[in-house]
Amino acid sequence: MNDDQLLRYSRHILLDEIGVEGQQALLDAHALIIGAGGLGSPAGLYLGSAGVGRITICDHDEVDKTNLQRQIAHSMASIGENKAESIKRRIHEINPDCAVEAVTERVSGARLDALIASADVVLDCCDNFDTRHAVNAACVRHRKPLVSGAAVRFDGQISVFDLRRDDSPCYHCLFPDTGEANDGPCALFGVFAPLVGIVGSMQAAEALKLLIPAGSTLTGRLLLLDGLEMKWREMRLKRDPQCAACGHPGHA
Repeated sequence: MNDDQLLRYSRHILLDEIGVEGQQALLDAHALIIGAGGLGSPAGLYLGSAGVGRITICDHDEVDKTNLQRQIAHSMASIGENKAESIKRRIHEINPDCAVEAVTERVSGARLDALIASADVVLDCCDNFDTRHAVNAACVRHRKPLVSGAAVRFDGQISVFDLRRDDSPCYHCLFPDTGEANDGPCALFGVFAPLVGIVGSMQAAEALKLLIPAGSTLTGRLLLLDGLEMKWREMRLKRDPQCAACGHPGHA
């Protein structure tokens, strides 16, 4: 680290659990964020400000006025701009040393697989059930830690699926891709503005802890937030040995 970086990240370096070595680990890390909306906004801004050296953020959508109620990385000047490009610009305003790549397409298939293979941690900040399962499947294949968050109405949830660990459940263990389940899009059901900030910031915190590494993550635990009553519940998760995504040789 140079003198400017020692100053910029001094409040991290003062923490015994991070220090110079932990901060250097962040500078050397690559985080992949799927979704540049309500969850991806705070997650991206905090990962960039905290000094993650490389961030790839994916979103095919453009900013519109209805997003500004909660997607804090965007502004009136961003309306009509691709969301990933908007967040890229905002992160550079905070920390120009952070290398940010904006992927302005709906990533899937081989492209998604390659992006996940190259990352050190993956943050699922999307609002699409099919994409969540595609991201999870690629994380299982490449044994990449996945930080998953969701928020709709007044309800939020967050968990970590550290697929480097043989005992970790995956997203599919918790939410099988059968039936008519979906995340409930904000356009239909609404979302309390600060809720995505709470969950997205926690996703950033869990990703940083995985990269440093420091503390205990939410692997094997699901946190559920009732934002109307401001009450948290915790559920313990176990890996499903019959899971169609991770319950096969090589992940047993």
